[in-house]
This record gives sequence, structure tokens and C-alpha cells, in this order.
Amino acid sequence: MMTLGTLGLTVAGAAEAGAGIFNPETFTLANGMEVVVVPNHRAPVVAHWVWYKVGTADSPPGKSGLPHYLEHLMFKGTDKIPLGEFSKIVARNGGNDNAMTSYDFTAYYQMIAKDRLPLVMGMEADRMANLKLEPKSTLTERDVILEERRMRVDNEPSSLLSEQMSAVQYLNHPYRLPIIGWYGEIAGYTREDALDFYAKWYAPNNAVLVVAGDVTAAELKPLAEATYGKVARKDVPERHRVEEPPQRSARQVVLEHPQVGEPSFSRSYLAPSYVSKDKGHAYALDVLSELLGGGGTSRLYKGIAVDQGLATSVGAYYRGEALDQTTFQLYASPRPGIGLDRIEAAIDAEVDRLLKDGVKDDEVARVKKRMLAEAVYARDSLSGAARIFGVALTTGQTVADVEAWPDRIAAVTPDEVMAAARLVLDPDRSVTGRLLPFPGSATADAGAAPVAPGKSIVE
Repeated sequence: MMTLGTLGLTVAGAAEAGAGIFNPETFTLANGMEVVVVPNHRAPVVAHWVWYKVGTADSPPGKSGLPHYLEHLMFKGTDKIPLGEFSKIVARNGGNDNAMTSYDFTAYYQMIAKDRLPLVMGMEADRMANLKLEPKSTLTERDVILEERRMRVDNEPSSLLSEQMSAVQYLNHPYRLPIIGWYGEIAGYTREDALDFYAKWYAPNNAVLVVAGDVTAAELKPLAEATYGKVARKDVPERHRVEEPPQRSARQVVLEHPQVGEPSFSRSYLAPSYVSKDKGHAYALDVLSELLGGGGTSRLYKGIAVDQGLATSVGAYYRGEALDQTTFQLYASPRPGIGLDRIEAAIDAEVDRLLKDGVKDDEVARVKKRMLAEAVYARDSLSGAARIFGVALTTGQTVADVEAWPDRIAAVTPDEVMAAARLVLDPDRSVTGRLLPFPGSATADAGAAPVAPGKSIVE
């Protein structure tokens, strides 16, 4: 799972340890589909999400990004829904919809009035089992994705660098693949590829329904049984992932590009996730990320941006929600006239100071208190709640894990933070990225955004 910060929330927690976050209601349909209901009665609106436990890391060999291709094709229609009408029907009923793909999941969602919930549930259940793909439309959509890749990756230097860093960070694991896919492999997609993937992975027993808003489980269950409950379960294969071998040396990626005006620095370390080997460090890594680079009071920002005046932005980022090993990242954008060597040296000095001198009890306590206090806002977002549960349940966690987050953060000790730091902040587990203006570029004096830390969703 991505960190919950990736989902538009600083963290997912409760205002106080010992309390649940959302207090959801759950049930499972007879065909194996998991259902999570997050009641929120502030307005007669619901966020309706269907999550499939399959993503780019499950792409067939030579077909990177195929789950994202299928995501696009899911809007083409069924015998009941004409070609291209799915989103139009949602819009005519006052709602909006979209979908997204990541390494470990694919999700489809609608935000709509409560009285239209039966409509979108019926439509979503229909395309779960009855997708209809016309040969011409599949080729057209393949061209759409090729253009999307050109616009969002090939013409975006920061995206290119992130892509190259992922390809170098993982020596063997499929997290090295671009979520959208490699250009040459996208160009080779066929209608049969999409249909085979759909038949293999799209089933109610490989899906999670999350509905957040003005509804209860008692209200939703008969609707779910009348729609999704009518879809037959399938034999879905287990997700087999190749193992990442030990990493024994630091690596560096340098990207020069004519569209870069201001250089940027980033570093990515291989790290355990909430469910991978060494998962016992994950909650301490949450705290470490906030302590080291989580805002204006963090060590990196105070030391490098404020005290030394070297950077316009600097921070840390941890995405703990993944089926397999994930990453812990540091990033910075220098002030004009400051070279990346000085930025890197300053970041190294802060990391070395942390590893040598450790963290203080009161420092960790303040960070944890801030994380828990900020998290109260998570309850206000319907889609945020749906995304938190969907990502958790498609990446090996449970509803109980989500609800236990406050207690687990509250229990993190300074010694655990340091143990996590010593495990992860190891140069041999790292990839350093440098984004530089192309020599002689006309944009050399223009401003540019810093490299964004590892985006892990494609819509």
C-alpha cells in the first residue's frame, strides 16, 4: 500500500490511541466478496469503490502495465451498457467516476447521491462479469495509453527519473516496472491480452467493495446481495512474486533533460512494508519519516532549508502499504545557485547525525502526538476512508490493522525508531537520483518543481 499520505491524508489515525479510526461495519457475500461500510451521515452522499487484488506487479511477462490497459477498457461497456456510456450514465445521475491502477491493485469508484447507489452498484457488478470489448475500440484505447505515457512520463523529467530509479531500485521484483507500462510493450497489447487478464483476475472473490457515506451495513447488504452477490465466484490464482535478492551496493541515476530548469535530488532506500519481511519496523518507519522529513518542524527541513538556507523544499516519504518490500525516500530541491553536491552532503550529514546521536524521547513523543492529532481529518473524507481500506485490504492488511494504527503508532519507542533507521538508511540499499538541466538548455535559469517522491498510482 502506499503510505496513507499518498492518499491525500497526512496519516491515517485517530485523535487518541485506543480508539478506532473509522469504526467500519463489515460482511462477506456468499461468493467471497469482502464488503466494508464506513458510515458518515453528514450528507446524503456515498463514495462507492470496487477494488481488485491485481496490479502492475501482476502483469504477464512482456506485458507491463496490462492491468492499466484493462482499467481503461472496463469503461467500454457490456450488453446492458452501450459503448462509452458508463461514465455518461453516472454523470447524468449527478455523480462522478474514475479508476486507478497501482502495483498491487486496480480500483473503480463513483461519488454519487445515496439514492443512486443501487444504480452504480448494478452497473459495477455488471462489468465485473460481462465486459464487452469491440476490436476497434481496444486498438483505439491502446493508442490513448501510448499518448498518456508520452504526456505524463516521456515529457515529464521528474516522472522519467522516478521511473528510472524504480527500475534500478529493484533488481528482480516487478515493482521495477512502470505502472503504466513500457512504451514498446504497450504498443504490443491485444484485445485477447485484455480479455485473458480479465477472465483470470476479475471475480467477486478477488474484489473488495468499500462504501463510505450515508449508509449502514444493514442498508447496504441487501443491495450488495442483489447486485454483486449474483456474480459467480471463480478460481483465482495466487499472486506469485519473485523475490528481491540482497542489494550489495549503492546506485545512482543521473537524468539530464532540456525541460529541467532547476536541479533536484532524491534518494530511495529499500524498506520493509506493513506485511513484508521485517514488517515489525514499519510503524517505526512511519514515525521516522515524520521526524526526519515530515514538514516544517522536521529535522531535514529545519536543518537544511531553515538553518542552512540550502533548499526550497526537503523531506522524507515512506510508503508502507505494499505486498512486498517498499521504499523509504528522501528528496530536496535546492535554492538557486546551490549545487546538488551541497544538498547531498547536507542530507548525508543529517542522516549521519541521526544514526550517531539517536533520537530523543521527547522528540519522538511530539512527532507521535502530531501524527495522531492531524489524523482526525481522515474521518472527514469519504473517498479518503474508502481508499485507506481498499489499499489496505488489497495489500495484505486487514480492517483490524487499519483500526489499530493509533495504538501501534503510540507504542513506537525511540529504540524502535533507531532500529528501523539503522536497518533502512543503509547506502547499499539505496538509489540516488539527480535531475539536471541539459547542458546549454534554454531553460537553465527557469524554475522547476522538485522531484516528487515515488508516485504509485496511474488513473
